[in-house]
Amino acid sequence: MFSTPTAVIIGVGPGLGMSMARRFGSEGFRVALVSRNDARHEGYLKDLAAQGIDATAHAADVTDRARLKSVVADVASDGDIELAYYGPAPAHHPIPLTEIDADTARSAFDWIWPAVDMVHDVLPAMLARGSGALLFAGGLSSVRPMPMLGHLALPSAALRNYAVTLHAALADRGVYAGTLTIGGLIERGDIHSMVTADPDRYGSPDGHTLDPDRLADTAWDMYRSRDRAEEVFDVFSG
Repeated sequence: MFSTPTAVIIGVGPGLGMSMARRFGSEGFRVALVSRNDARHEGYLKDLAAQGIDATAHAADVTDRARLKSVVADVASDGDIELAYYGPAPAHHPIPLTEIDADTARSAFDWIWPAVDMVHDVLPAMLARGSGALLFAGGLSSVRPMPMLGHLALPSAALRNYAVTLHAALADRGVYAGTLTIGGLIERGDIHSMVTADPDRYGSPDGHTLDPDRLADTAWDMYRSRDRAEEVFDVFSG
């Protein structure tokens, strides 16, 4: 029997997360939104429903292992998870690399372990079907020295390596893995809103923004073509 594929969007926000939901939903996916709290879920669901997209929303702090596992299991019980996307931003503020100790460095990796847990929870069923995709969103500090991001550069590099190595490990097993490496302010996102609300403090975002719909289009192309492990978006070069 034909089953509508599900796209789980973990760490959904008004920027890239919702663009991912709209893009995959427009291609016939059922969408499951996951974010830390449900304050904006009603608006998200209305947005998607207006576009004819079947969607559910779930509150889960990704660092709560038991809760994340329960949500993923609930979503999977309603249909095959074809896409699992991990896109939450780090919860920590940057601490200069010149000031950190090992405990501080380890704390930054709280952002990475939920990505590994997500893969652990969804990958067995994907491998059993010989179908599925794992997508991640990470930062430019994973490929370029960006001292202003301090200790957050460490998990960013780890997430990228995890994604591209998964891509190689799964290449002949029917499951795709890839990552969006993002250098720029994502329009409509929370950080973009903060920056544009106080340009005297943060400076002008002009020339430093990225359209989340474009990023989501690229993610869809990566999912469909499965011919590359990474796309880099860098508004700071040149």
